[in-house]
Amino acid sequence: MTEELNPTPDTANETSDAPRGERIAKFLARAGVASRRDVERMIEDSRIKLDGKPVTHPATFVQPGDIVLVDGKPVDNPERTRLWRYHKPDGLLTTHRDPQERKTVFDSLPEGMPRVISVGRLDINSEGLLLLTNDGELARRLELPGNAWVRRYRVRVFGVVDEKRLASLVNGFEYEGVKYGSIEAELDSKKGDNSWLTVSLREGKNREIRRVMQGLNLHVSRLIRLSYGPFQLGSLKARELEEVNGKTLREQIPDLPAPTRKRTR
Repeated sequence: MTEELNPTPDTANETSDAPRGERIAKFLARAGVASRRDVERMIEDSRIKLDGKPVTHPATFVQPGDIVLVDGKPVDNPERTRLWRYHKPDGLLTTHRDPQERKTVFDSLPEGMPRVISVGRLDINSEGLLLLTNDGELARRLELPGNAWVRRYRVRVFGVVDEKRLASLVNGFEYEGVKYGSIEAELDSKKGDNSWLTVSLREGKNREIRRVMQGLNLHVSRLIRLSYGPFQLGSLKARELEEVNGKTLREQIPDLPAPTRKRTR
């Protein structure tokens, strides 16, 4: 008998007459547990259970009333989408789990915060605005280059700044075989061999600014994110957190899904 005719317990609800519900990766992403990709890795590591049984396949569906456990802890139905602005200091990792047990952004959040994930990342030595949300679907959406949101940074570099080469970054740049999209970079001030730049980009590849500056023979000694799309760092001090109010969130993201009612047990 083929697998389609003999479904496993995880995927049996796909072939029943009952509504399929929501894929477990999407459910957990919307609940702020992790991105869909990370949920798939968590499934491989046997960290997720549905109604007491280990989830073994991403094509598993969650229906109202189902009990989902992650690392033995229950996960409630996704609530209304929320977004926070956080001023990340340097020295903190943007990750939930670090094998070396270094301090993370999530260790620094105040008690009573719901489970949240970051919109993109800032590396350990970078500072500034980091958006946090309880909705993994929103995080994924805001990270996509297609939304064309500008990320603006204040960057201190060491070395001789060639303003013509700096201006040419608007046409894209290639360094060590990696192609980078359009970057707007301007020289703000200069003192000796240290200069401050304002850098704006839409793509946001891993360590993009540091690598591009390295390609210009410049060393980044400080990097501060000032804005992510319409959301600004503003006057937030290091480690300060402020929720974006619902009205502003709906204005900036007008097609947010309606809130889901919390499951009763």
